Amino acid sequence: MLRQELEISTFGDLLNHYPYRYFDRTQIIKIKAIDSKTEYAQVAGTLINIAEEGVGGKKRLVATLYDETGRIELLWFQGAQWMKKTLKENEKYLVFGKVNLFGCYFNIAHPEIELWNPETASAGMQPMYPTTEKLKIKGITNRSFAKLTQSLFERIGHSEIPEILPEEMLLQYNLCNRYNAIRWLHLPDTEEHEQVARYRMTWEELFISQLLIARLRMQHIAQPGWKFEKVGEIFNNFFAHHLPFQLTNAQKKVLKEIRQDTGSGKQMNRLLQGDVGSGKTIVAIMSMLLALDNGFQACIMAPTEILAQQHFFSISELLADMGIPVELLTGNIKGKARKLILQNLADGSLPIVVGTHALIEESVQFKNLGLAVIDEQHRFGVGQRARLWKKNEMPPHVLVMTATPIPRTLAMTLYGDLEVSVIDELPPGRKEIKTVHRKDSLRMGVMEFMRKEVDTGRQAYIVYPLIEESEKMDYESLLAGYEQVKVWFNENKYKIAMVHGRQDPAERERNMQRFVKGEADVLVATTVIEVGVNVPNASVMLIESAERFGLSQMHQLRGRVGRGADQSYCILLTGNKISEDCYKRIQIMVSTTDGFKIAEEDLAMRGPGDLYGTRQSGLIKFKLADIVRDIAILEQTRAAAQQLLTLDPGLKLPQHRYIRNMLVNQGKQSHWGKIS
Repeated sequence: MLRQELEISTFGDLLNHYPYRYFDRTQIIKIKAIDSKTEYAQVAGTLINIAEEGVGGKKRLVATLYDETGRIELLWFQGAQWMKKTLKENEKYLVFGKVNLFGCYFNIAHPEIELWNPETASAGMQPMYPTTEKLKIKGITNRSFAKLTQSLFERIGHSEIPEILPEEMLLQYNLCNRYNAIRWLHLPDTEEHEQVARYRMTWEELFISQLLIARLRMQHIAQPGWKFEKVGEIFNNFFAHHLPFQLTNAQKKVLKEIRQDTGSGKQMNRLLQGDVGSGKTIVAIMSMLLALDNGFQACIMAPTEILAQQHFFSISELLADMGIPVELLTGNIKGKARKLILQNLADGSLPIVVGTHALIEESVQFKNLGLAVIDEQHRFGVGQRARLWKKNEMPPHVLVMTATPIPRTLAMTLYGDLEVSVIDELPPGRKEIKTVHRKDSLRMGVMEFMRKEVDTGRQAYIVYPLIEESEKMDYESLLAGYEQVKVWFNENKYKIAMVHGRQDPAERERNMQRFVKGEADVLVATTVIEVGVNVPNASVMLIESAERFGLSQMHQLRGRVGRGADQSYCILLTGNKISEDCYKRIQIMVSTTDGFKIAEEDLAMRGPGDLYGTRQSGLIKFKLADIVRDIAILEQTRAAAQQLLTLDPGLKLPQHRYIRNMLVNQGKQSHWGKIS
């Protein structure tokens, strides 16, 4: 059962199943002292009124524990019959568990309970282990884990938990030895021991992660790549005669970095970060022109058809006067049109192609692919991206772009193997988007404001949430919202379009193009328009049920407006009552439009796993480390990893053999930020 529930199959797995907190079991409080601030409590008293309640298979066991100050109810929703046989009326018990408030009364559900024993009552610091309800029902509690690990430590010594770090590193960074660290995490004698142990194992986790990333970085640096030897006529012609606006200093800096990478003879692996509207696409286009100047083809791959089409229209328009062929390749391009595109890619007559996942299909062959640009790269799997690199005898240069700003700490952990460029300024002439929070009770005023904006010739978005777990209900809310919008915006005067994921792709694209071309005043949509939609005339973004959106997603949606010269607005509409966390998110959105500040706040509030889905995708699997809290350790371990690899790049020295073995095991479990 431990294997099924917690993936604990070996003694090593058990030792790596660390407690997440500790409770001082020497503290026994009186029942009367329990109040609304009490999270966990250990009480001692006499057990009475043991009885089953309920009917059929939904019975629960209820008992009362009392001391001289008061009473508290104990509950078992699972395993009621087994517990009833185990417990004894009028006996004194020691009880420990999480306190719940039901109505005006406190209770403890599925408590740890044992007959009173003065020796047990002075057990010291008890670890609290991550567990599951199924294990609790089977009687495998925190105490069970503690007994298991204590029994294990009675049988093993230092040799079974060898030190992996060199002696000089332990001394340099003031780290305790590995045996003591793991022992003290499970069986701390004092709070100081637990803190010393946690610091050591956190340091180790981050150090191993930084070693993995540093080795990937070394591999990338050593990877040969196509050499772009010149900045030629195509690039210079575009720069001099067809560039629609002056480049910002940040864009110029990034282009210089890309030029240096592609001219080095090594494969470029560069991550380009830029806030919404910062001008990443023009940098990508000019990078592709650099490839063309050197006799290579280029492609750009986007995660959705809408975004691919947006890129295609933008690139085609910018390059139209230069006579450079550009084609769009998606799953919907079929028949003769598809066959012609594939033929032109294979013979080299098509220099630039924009597409979706269709680009990585076996049938798509390039004559000489030199640069692959990937937009919103976190939406592609490692395997999907890797298939692009096989489109030439030597992997093409790689430029991955994201409009989701990545905090420095997360970039060091996820993408430390890549060179990183940042466009940190917006094109001149852009006005900052005004963001306001309005509650549902003020909806009438919000709609009147939007009507006034539309009456001046502007356009507006109204975005509804669409969450997988409640997709049917959200879809119904979207349709109901659409009908309500038609009440506010009379169809005799205003044109309204709707876009969502359940529509037929052709209908969705038709409605989207109505809005893009200005034939629709209002676009009612789900988050399918989160990225890639560029309508400079749109000046209002209304986010319905904003309490259901994350910070990053709200920021992305806000970036759909403010793309023209007019003042733009983002309205966050919530219910009249919202949670404290939601209020905090809303206030952050109202106070800043800086995507990097928002990303830092989002990381601090939600953690790396929730923020980027990295726990689900296998990228970050830290048991102890927290890259927000432990930034100082992260910086330290990054330096230590680089220092070690400078001394021993292959980790062949005898004192590094344990590190080498651990890296092999960790590398099998982790994709990290590898993009090629």
